[in-house]
Amino acid sequence: MKIALIADDEPLLRRQVIEVLNDYGFDEIIEAENGSQAVDLARIRKPLLSILDVSMPVMNGLVAAEKISKMLPGPIIMLTAAGDVDTIAKARDAGVAGYVMKPVRPEQLYAAVDLAIHHFVEVSNLKDEVEKLKDAIETRKLVDRAKALLIKNGLGEPEAYRKMQKIAMDKRKTMKEVAEAILLMEG
Repeated sequence: MKIALIADDEPLLRRQVIEVLNDYGFDEIIEAENGSQAVDLARIRKPLLSILDVSMPVMNGLVAAEKISKMLPGPIIMLTAAGDVDTIAKARDAGVAGYVMKPVRPEQLYAAVDLAIHHFVEVSNLKDEVEKLKDAIETRKLVDRAKALLIKNGLGEPEAYRKMQKIAMDKRKTMKEVAEAILLMEG
């Protein structure tokens, strides 16, 4: 279920944003009147997208954005009449993916939502790929160290690697697990 969160103390603006989010295809849109309520709703409902006004009572949108971005993944778009450099810098530091100036035009908001979601997906995919590459490098280092121990004990390099492969297949373990076991036994 695609859930979006809109937090603004102006009910008419929330209505306008809800229409855009409905057009975008969100299944459910949850509303908050202030930043504190937005953070609580985000914690409970885990929206795919959050749209927050910068100037809200109780907790401003920048503080709420920072708390939400630390709590769960998903793009955050700020709505604001403030286009000053300081506010934009604070939004960037809070993990904001988009910034829409008031008065909000539906086509402008739709574009910001689309870009924020697509960039978020792209960055998430890249982060996953980086983690896989880090794991592959770590595995390679462990296999090389374990292979070096087997070579030190009299096997040639091809034989050491084949022995590790055979153990991995026979025991239904990964090469990383086999390498870790060899290093544990020799350490």
